[in-house]
Amino acid sequence: AFDMLDMDRSQIMAVTMPCFGTTDRTYHNACELVRRLGATFEEVDIKEAVTLHFSDIGQDPANHDVTYENGQARERTQVLMDIANRLGGMVIGTGDMSELALGWATYNGDHMSMYGVNASVPKTLVRHLVRYCADTADSQTLKETLLDILDTPVSPELIPPEDGQISQKTEDLVGPYELHDFFLYHILRFGRHPAKVYRLALKAFEGVYDAATILRWLKTFYRRFFAQQFKRSCLPDGPKVGSVAVSPRGDLRMPSDACVTLWMQELDEIVE
Repeated sequence: AFDMLDMDRSQIMAVTMPCFGTTDRTYHNACELVRRLGATFEEVDIKEAVTLHFSDIGQDPANHDVTYENGQARERTQVLMDIANRLGGMVIGTGDMSELALGWATYNGDHMSMYGVNASVPKTLVRHLVRYCADTADSQTLKETLLDILDTPVSPELIPPEDGQISQKTEDLVGPYELHDFFLYHILRFGRHPAKVYRLALKAFEGVYDAATILRWLKTFYRRFFAQQFKRSCLPDGPKVGSVAVSPRGDLRMPSDACVTLWMQELDEIVE
């Protein structure tokens, strides 16, 4: 957008906020990416602020529960919002449609921004776009950085690493994004029933995932999709990029207390 408007990229403020789960790999890739793209770099180490917050609310830092994770995510969002106020700018959301569909975002943490540019871009397309940027990069260092980012496991990095490696891998917890994006497309674009989505997935991913794996993650998708609507009901504005979106102001009108029972009953009747 800055290039199209002939604006100096240095007006883009890129902020990295290392905390308990940050690995050297992701930290150095973030720093290198900012340098190569010509944005302005700012680092705010939030470990002390989060530790003080844990003390204020009586959270044991050794207890790596949802409070431990979300406290970090919300601190990051507070920092970004206040920096935006200081600069007279706006926070650009990084969450994509796959994360919003599964609710894989901290409510009023990375769930919130002033404009969500990726709100209707699924995770698989995000990866495709990053690879395209790598393939067309005018810098070998930028290309190598982007390719290493693609090779890094998807993670919010909210749990301390193990031996310097990412210990919290998103797809181990919620399932493969290529499956979830397939489910999302057929459910939202065509309104297909669970059994139909399952049969289509068996065909599309034959030789990649077995029937039990597909059914397991399809059940996970429906459970999370219904349970996490409250996050989508108050999304910030964002563009509609593809043929489907999850914005409450457009494609998806869904009450936050919608019940998944009928959909799960249909899935429970499937014989693998």
